[in-house]
Amino acid sequence: MRKRQRRLDGLNDAIISLYARGMTVRDIQAHLTDIYGLEVSPDLISKVTDAVADEVTEWQNRPLGSSWAVLFVDALWVKIREGHVSNPPVYVVVGIDFDGAKHVLGMWIGKDDEGAKYWMNVLEELKNRCVSEVCFVCCD
Repeated sequence: MRKRQRRLDGLNDAIISLYARGMTVRDIQAHLTDIYGLEVSPDLISKVTDAVADEVTEWQNRPLGSSWAVLFVDALWVKIREGHVSNPPVYVVVGIDFDGAKHVLGMWIGKDDEGAKYWMNVLEELKNRCVSEVCFVCCD
């Protein structure tokens, strides 16, 4: 480590990667000890993951462009561990702007089955985030 350096380069990225794969704070702590011989406190791991959570919230609430050429809307079924493993729908909206670039406009975790009522909430949120004009909407 360099003088006055508090963390190893890439440690935050490693913690975030492990957390994104569903590992608990204690699992990450044990993994870093086993693989790298690093003693990392659970508090440090929580601080790193909390900082990412703030960035995710900021990304989820960012304003969007008002006009889109195409919106792709669909739900994916994924396994999520929150104390127990569940299989909720994740509502995904991908937009293509008029330059042809793709943008993930948002992802929302549903509760039960995919349904029109929840899709109405998703589309209302897009409207509240400034989306007002769409040429094509692709959905199943």
